[in-house]
Amino acid sequence: MKYDLVLLHAPSVYDFRKNPLLAGPISDVVPSSPVFEMYPIGLTSIADYLERYGLRVKIINIANRMLMNPNFDVEKKLKSIRASAFGIDLHWLPHAHGSIELAKIVKQHHPDTPIIFGGLSATYYHKELIQYPFIDFVMRGDSTEKLMLLLMNKLETGNTHFADIPNLTWKKSSETGYNPLTYVPKDLDDIDVPGYRYTIRSVFKYRNFLDPLPYNGWLQYPNTALLTARGCTQNCLICGGSREAYGQNCNRQTLALRSPKKLVEDIQFISRFSRAPIFILHDLRQGGQEYVEEFFNRLKKLKLKNEIVFELFQYADEEFFRLMNESVPHYSIEITLETHDEKIRKYNGKFSCSNEKVIETLQFALKNGCKKIDLFFMVGIPGQTYESSIENIDFCETIHLACGKDSRIFYFVAPLAPFLDPASPAFEHPEIHGYKKLCQTLEDHRKAITQPSWKHMLSYETKYMTRETIVGATYEAAHRLNEFKLKYQLIDLAGFQDIKGKIEKSKAYIRKIDQILALPTEKQSEELAKLAKEIEELNYYSICGKNELKWEVQKNYANFFSLALVGLEQLYVEYKSKIKHSFQPKHRFQFTLDSEQQKI
Repeated sequence: MKYDLVLLHAPSVYDFRKNPLLAGPISDVVPSSPVFEMYPIGLTSIADYLERYGLRVKIINIANRMLMNPNFDVEKKLKSIRASAFGIDLHWLPHAHGSIELAKIVKQHHPDTPIIFGGLSATYYHKELIQYPFIDFVMRGDSTEKLMLLLMNKLETGNTHFADIPNLTWKKSSETGYNPLTYVPKDLDDIDVPGYRYTIRSVFKYRNFLDPLPYNGWLQYPNTALLTARGCTQNCLICGGSREAYGQNCNRQTLALRSPKKLVEDIQFISRFSRAPIFILHDLRQGGQEYVEEFFNRLKKLKLKNEIVFELFQYADEEFFRLMNESVPHYSIEITLETHDEKIRKYNGKFSCSNEKVIETLQFALKNGCKKIDLFFMVGIPGQTYESSIENIDFCETIHLACGKDSRIFYFVAPLAPFLDPASPAFEHPEIHGYKKLCQTLEDHRKAITQPSWKHMLSYETKYMTRETIVGATYEAAHRLNEFKLKYQLIDLAGFQDIKGKIEKSKAYIRKIDQILALPTEKQSEELAKLAKEIEELNYYSICGKNELKWEVQKNYANFFSLALVGLEQLYVEYKSKIKHSFQPKHRFQFTLDSEQQKI
């Protein structure tokens, strides 16, 4: 089968199956593993949009295929693909190694096929990426669906005049072009993000349900997520998705919102094939009070069976939780509090209110039917000392007692790792915010992510903490949090012993790896290989229980009839689209951006 575009997602480190890395806790509080096999949701929106115009687009999660099958032959898979172009995401910087290595392999087997990079990190490092001989294009910005259609049209027709596609970095022979970043759409209503309709349809259309799986274990626990906005109203210092970062990296000055009507339609569609939780990414309140009220009014009419998980960026009053409780039968919230220190929170920009207001927010949620609250603390944020990072656990106890020892609150601690986000205020102005950057270029980060322990992967130190101190503070805070959870029976003794053992082993292996790195270079690989099996066991849930981040659901999927019906409907919609386009010119997907969007 010939595809117009094949979108590939790489593992964090390409050869992770051969080279042992102690990734430790860097992925403990996200759905994916240290391989970071969960691909960005923008891949599905690009695929969905292009297929509307008759293109054949396939997503292959190479990272997940490698995880699921140790014998999966990547090169054999890539060699067998017939495509007009390949797209590779570099959205999160931990993929700096894997994405580039994957591109190199693709080019070896398909030397004449264009390779296109995209994502926030690719946008930031576009000038460095385009210098690699196996990368032909970098599509910059946070909204590239329509721009990819323009580029694919040129590739289809053999038109090599790329200077009129906004946001595109390109090269042709010895010429390199950096087109101005001028396409910044104001809303998200004309695209599906994520494109779950595409995902369901592609399983039936391309007869392969393994390639597009979002992450390892998704079939057993099929969480979904919806994006409310591109851009952000907050300006958190360590976030590459902050207001300042979006402004610098994507030329975005205002939010691009998905309307409440479209969000609720997306939720309704997901509920037809999944009973698992649906995450609403970003704080709904960024859209304003009318936006929030319209969303909940529409949601209430669905009589939804799925649990909805909401993010909160700041203090919320009781009325907000009443709206939630009245609109869905089950809901949970996630709060990245980062620290107990009010001054640091105010400086960093996340939950910049008093501790009394933090506790009040939690009490309002519990009082108004919230099923689960995930509360996250961090090690390595601006202004934080070793002592301050440990005191976070004391605040957990304060919260727990103030909330009547309610077991619906789940407490987590994790390091800011492995990298500072490019374009974040802390990355751009490290000296102002108390950071020392150890990685500057993309190549610096590529080398760092392949280091044998997460201590040496860290791309920064702070005014108050070295790499050594950050690692020590993380494990000490995790140990004290583990004891706190046992004290209040939030975990059982077996769970406590498991995490305690992993923390102690992790600390020991950090020391062993440091000793090995002091050996002559030629002896290091051999000695590290001896630790491979033990290290692998410590890379999963090393500082928290494996089920603490999960939501209890009795049934993950809708019935088989509903699943089949959804798939058949999507195929029928595509069939009608093909009939419609069959009477149009061959290059039916050619179009131009309107004058407001296209400024060059």
